Amino acid sequence: MTRTRIVRWLRVLLPLLALVLLSTLFLFSRQSGTESQIPYAEVDAESMARDPRMVAPQYSGVTDDGAQIRLEASQAEIGNARGGKDLRLDWQRPDGLKADLTAPAAGVEGDTIQLRGGVQMTTSSGWTVDADQIDAATNRSQITANDGVEARAPFGQITAQQMELKPKGETGEHDGDAILNFSGGVRLIYQP
Repeated sequence: MTRTRIVRWLRVLLPLLALVLLSTLFLFSRQSGTESQIPYAEVDAESMARDPRMVAPQYSGVTDDGAQIRLEASQAEIGNARGGKDLRLDWQRPDGLKADLTAPAAGVEGDTIQLRGGVQMTTSSGWTVDADQIDAATNRSQITANDGVEARAPFGQITAQQMELKPKGETGEHDGDAILNFSGGVRLIYQP
């Protein structure tokens, strides 16, 4: 009979003891040194509501004559003439000529991507061109600058009022080579 009583008491006391141990464990547990935080983006919500924008937009396309265009930006403002910020334009002709353009700002007008604010263009043939604004057509393989350019080539430096990178042929067919044409007060410093 005593054994039955002990078992009955233990059936009640052991769960109560387990409950006390668990309660003590949670009540006296140490606080962690770091607060658990949900990772939220640190943005100004009022600014985003006033000026809606897209973060890290990308545009890719092929012109009528086969040039591939890829445009990336850190952000683009929707419905605003200012366009995007921190842009990179990768341009490649079917003949293999590549041009990488970077600019702090850009916009799109018709069939033209307007890179501005200090644009740098580097070609796969070894040219580096700096200009205030460079326009890249989206319907044909053509890149132009009309407000003064400074270029560094494998053979020297060129300054000019205008620059145009386009297919060599007058009709603009894509099977010919491309030509980089400078005009308007061209100055060449030849460095052999």
